[in-house]
Amino acid sequence: MEKNILKQLFAIILVILPVHFISAQEKASGDKTIRKGNVGGYMITKVEKVDTSFNAGYSMYAAAWPLVKEYPGRSFQSGLFGTWMFPQNNGSLTKKDFYTDVEGGLGWWNDTEYATETPKFIMGGVQLNFVGWANGPGAGQGRDWSDPKGQYGVAQLSPWVLWPPDGLNLKQGTCGELFGSGYLPLPLTEPKSTTAGKNISSGNQCWTLFLNTGNFKGPVAFFTPYFWTRASVDDPRLSGLFLDQRPSTANKPFQMETQHIRSFEATDSKGQIYARMAPAQYPLGPDGNSDLLHRLMVYNKKALWDKVEAWFKGDAPADGKIDLTGAAMQRFLKGVRSNWSFYGDHIPKDKRALLNITSYMNADVTDTATLRVRWEGEFITRRKSNNGSLVTLPEYYKLIKTGNDSVGKWIAVAPKDVPSETGLQNVKFSNTDPRTPVAYVTPEDQGSCWKTPGPAAGPFKVKLGDGSTLTYYWYRFADQPALLNADLSKEEREEMQRRAEMLHRNWTKDREYLPAPMIGKLAEIDPALLVTPPKGMEVGYVPVVTQQRIE
Repeated sequence: MEKNILKQLFAIILVILPVHFISAQEKASGDKTIRKGNVGGYMITKVEKVDTSFNAGYSMYAAAWPLVKEYPGRSFQSGLFGTWMFPQNNGSLTKKDFYTDVEGGLGWWNDTEYATETPKFIMGGVQLNFVGWANGPGAGQGRDWSDPKGQYGVAQLSPWVLWPPDGLNLKQGTCGELFGSGYLPLPLTEPKSTTAGKNISSGNQCWTLFLNTGNFKGPVAFFTPYFWTRASVDDPRLSGLFLDQRPSTANKPFQMETQHIRSFEATDSKGQIYARMAPAQYPLGPDGNSDLLHRLMVYNKKALWDKVEAWFKGDAPADGKIDLTGAAMQRFLKGVRSNWSFYGDHIPKDKRALLNITSYMNADVTDTATLRVRWEGEFITRRKSNNGSLVTLPEYYKLIKTGNDSVGKWIAVAPKDVPSETGLQNVKFSNTDPRTPVAYVTPEDQGSCWKTPGPAAGPFKVKLGDGSTLTYYWYRFADQPALLNADLSKEEREEMQRRAEMLHRNWTKDREYLPAPMIGKLAEIDPALLVTPPKGMEVGYVPVVTQQRIE
């Protein structure tokens, strides 16, 4: 009888009192619990300005390395050092009304399906105010091919490189090598007086991605002019303001944009707040420095455009190598500014305190050609990995407020100086991402642009270092889906075919195009992405990926 009464009382207590099971990472610390958060912000370089006449593209070498020591899968997002290339604004619209640019680069993103600790590269073209974007051939905003928001914005140009829709893979294990990339316009089309049947002009600047890596050099893919100008069809006041016609900005920001690196925060019994971030790391050279960005070059049309335009009109072939008389180097100044801060749902936006990164980062070792920093201090650790040496930044921080400062600053501290009652020493940053990768699949409808006129050869398959398998076909250049959706007549596409064949015959993959780096070693792309055209298709055909999935 007594046992039955106790059971009934216990059942009543369970109904009345809420039961909260606290995980190891959310256990009580004083009168608080461990709170989840993130670290994010920018690391901003200082560069000299160049003359605004260098408005026809740029190139650079960015270090590629695994940013986090304990790889968390797709649950973090950060770019490595890169830039934003805008069209020069003629002053008719404010930036609030008008945002469009190329802002891709190396990094990791939440929508990456086949994530690896080695960064990938995306092209990052942004249509007007982010209504769509193009990250490469077949890669855009979302997966809905009935409403493609940028999926057809980039056309394949190289016959030697596959472009995965999940991002261009680097060789797994890349650790501090320099990835060379840049955008220059090529006159692959002719200017048009109409766009989508309306009296809206389209330019002929086909902004083309050039790579300089250890195993591939040359142009890969380009943004079609229609990718930019389609917004003008709905809003004619935008005509002529996009990158298909406008020159590019000469003086661009060069920054490392971090959206979120996982962190945890807790308060001890005395009310002192502490935080711990996932171990972030940087490449470490033999001299003890981190070389992060190198040889920023900007160009005018003398660098490449003029010779290519004359070639297409009947002059001697252009060799594709940048003419340095049409180039300038944008020099680094000493110093790097950082606004990395801890943030989370529990922290109001105006209360986000900065990390004191500058206390252990010395940017005085930077020279005019290379953004170089040296990490110093008692909380910096160094280690050798199988692929290179790395330096790890401090993990633990203490929030310090002085005087009337209501925000404070996060000061790096030793692990032993963080009270054990906070539980921060026990949190884990390992991969807990439960998502199953979603396959990239293009339309199978026989009446679609993928099937009519359709490919000339295939299918072929190749497995990448990220574990995914690509299925690809060989299309005649002018018949690839991106150009069938680029507001081009058959005659216009055939003229593009003629020009692409000229490039394929003369601009081979074993030649120099971009100015070479003056230091370091070049990174390589995933060797599986390098392909050879089938016999009889060496000129005028390109490989186009139609699926990416785990097999």
